[in-house]
Amino acid sequence: MLDLHRLKALHAVATYGSVGAAAEALMVTPSAISQQLAKLERETGATLLERSGRGVRLTDAAGVLAQHAERILALVETAEADFEALRGAVVGRLSVAAFPTAARGLMPQALKELTMRHPELDVVLYEREPERQVREVARGELDLAVVQDWLNRPMATPEGLSRATLFDDVVDVVLPAGHPLAGHKEIDLADLRGERWISSSPGTVCHDWLVFTLRTASLEPDFSCVADEYPTQIALVGAGLGCTVVPRLGRGVLPPEVRVVPVRPRPTRRIYALWRTDAARRPAIRAAVDVLREVSPSAVSGRVLTHADQ
Repeated sequence: MLDLHRLKALHAVATYGSVGAAAEALMVTPSAISQQLAKLERETGATLLERSGRGVRLTDAAGVLAQHAERILALVETAEADFEALRGAVVGRLSVAAFPTAARGLMPQALKELTMRHPELDVVLYEREPERQVREVARGELDLAVVQDWLNRPMATPEGLSRATLFDDVVDVVLPAGHPLAGHKEIDLADLRGERWISSSPGTVCHDWLVFTLRTASLEPDFSCVADEYPTQIALVGAGLGCTVVPRLGRGVLPPEVRVVPVRPRPTRRIYALWRTDAARRPAIRAAVDVLREVSPSAVSGRVLTHADQ
């Protein structure tokens, strides 16, 4: 009889292309993957891996078995979801991922509330970038993800996934406290013509969104600093090295050297919950999405002014 854990290991190697990548996705060691595959070879009496340069590749027999494994694992997930739905209990293990600012600004409150309501639910949180989250939910490695999209890069929902909008996260401009516009209640982006900008790394969603947004206001961005963490960007603004834009979600306490000014029209990013459609019957999925919807407003409420309002 084929072992599900060994089929899962084979499926991961087929999906990710190597033993090491499969081990990282399943959060085990490469040795553990190799051992599972060795046992699967003994069970089937077939060679599953062949040396290819410095790595390995699946044999034809392994490819056939991996295709069956994908269907078997999907059926097992559906059976588990149906069984949980029949019981109606919010129990079991729920793996959840969120992008960094959501992991900091939304998930602590959401997970606290979820575990208080459902103490028999074992929730595990991972911090992931949105693109990776979508792939891992689609492959069944995550049960639920909190993801984002921007106006210039809307998130496509792959076939087999469902999503629910949680809220729109408003983005404000962060200026040095001594900036001439720092005391304004609201400004237009065009008012910042000639300013230097602090941004995330080129190629990231946040950098591309900033470039797109500035150019829609007929501003050609001039970058003085590149930093991927919002607290670092804010510290650089406080040092007078430029200005930046920061979403309200997870912004945290601001230093006295900066001021936050809302922008006209309001730039936003949309925050979603994402899960596999076949798993939607799981009470744990429904409970988690309900809690995320409930706590989302408080995650961004009051985050409009400067350090003085905290």
